[in-house]
Amino acid sequence: MDFTLTSDVSPKIITVSELNHNAKTVLENTIPLLWVCGEISNIKRYPSGHWYFSLKDADAQVRCVMFRHKNQFIDWKPMDGAQVEVLARVTLYEPRGDFQLNIETMRRAGLGALFEAYERLKTKLEKAGLFDASRKKALPAFPRQVGIITSLATAALRDVLSTLKRRMPMLPVIIYPAPVQGKNAAQQIAAAIALASNRQDCDALILCRGGGSIEDLWSFNEEAVAQAIASCAIPVICGVGHETDFTIADFVADKRAPTPTGAAELVSIPAEELQQQLNRLQHNLKRIMKHGIENRMQKIDHLSHRLSHPGERIHYQLVRLQHLHERFVNQWAYQMDKRRWKISNMDQRLQQIINNRTHLLRCVEHCTRLSNRLQQALTHHFEILSAQLQHQRIRLTHLNPQAILERGYSITVSEKGEIIHNANQLHIDEKIQVKFAKGQAEAMIMRIKNN
Repeated sequence: MDFTLTSDVSPKIITVSELNHNAKTVLENTIPLLWVCGEISNIKRYPSGHWYFSLKDADAQVRCVMFRHKNQFIDWKPMDGAQVEVLARVTLYEPRGDFQLNIETMRRAGLGALFEAYERLKTKLEKAGLFDASRKKALPAFPRQVGIITSLATAALRDVLSTLKRRMPMLPVIIYPAPVQGKNAAQQIAAAIALASNRQDCDALILCRGGGSIEDLWSFNEEAVAQAIASCAIPVICGVGHETDFTIADFVADKRAPTPTGAAELVSIPAEELQQQLNRLQHNLKRIMKHGIENRMQKIDHLSHRLSHPGERIHYQLVRLQHLHERFVNQWAYQMDKRRWKISNMDQRLQQIINNRTHLLRCVEHCTRLSNRLQQALTHHFEILSAQLQHQRIRLTHLNPQAILERGYSITVSEKGEIIHNANQLHIDEKIQVKFAKGQAEAMIMRIKNN
């Protein structure tokens, strides 16, 4: 909308609401989404979850609002005096006519370059395979000695030591001191990791530090530390920062712990749990030993029961041999009697057959006579049947109409197919068929004689 003054005698008059609405429209359509840096001032957090504050520099300030659905993704707590960079949309709050920024996201000032460097290094190391799960080493189940790399003045070291003492007081600890922030801290941390790897005095290595800003934790985002962790021959546990803090060291380490205390818990077994495991193993060992002793005692009893004097064993074998001899003799006699009875039975049957030989011969002669008589009767019967068949064939030949036609007779048939027996059945000009022994002919009635 054009707000240029004109000399019109009757200019258009608008309300304050229309003015603020038009101004808001112009601001939002003209100025794109942009980054603004400044210092937070007079920040207020309302029960609704929205944040209201001013963003200022040495010469000016602007009101800002960041609604709850946007600020819930900020993992740190902005305070007055903090230098920040905000991605904002320029607008105007119409009810009051206040010029303000609607904040989309916020970061600490100068963190943009750090985040870019973080992402570049993360991508590079991921492509190099330093994050692959296949190269990560497993933690020891019962470490004999644990190494800690951290600063001697940090509270994280005290937390780790107190946790190890509480959970596993008999576990020896070696501390490799190294600064955890500041200039050259990354190189000294990498050197401490290399020293522990070369000495191999420990079964596991804890790399720890308390929470802090991204600048405070930046030493653990350096490539030198990542390469040292990847080259370490000892499993490395990274317990840097709080649970929401992720560094490059977390991705390269063999195991990530949410806190330094969590790292100590990963390499230690609580004394109570260890005592329970020992008690359970002792109970299982006693049970197995008792079971083994009982089995061997029972086996000894069985072997002692089988053990006997050689004379008794010989006597037992003689008795057994005599018993077998008696069984053999009895079985032999039984088999011989059985075969004698079978032979006697067969002899009796054979004698009966010999005695019945004469009767058998008479039966054979009788069967022969019956066979001859049957043959003669069949021959005579077939001759009678043949004569009857010949007689019937002759009669059938005499009755065959074809035979009558062969003697010169013919058959006359009307057009209706009726056989003509009488001249009265015919009419003048009527067609008839005359069938001969061979072939037939058609004729027409020219004249009829009844006599």
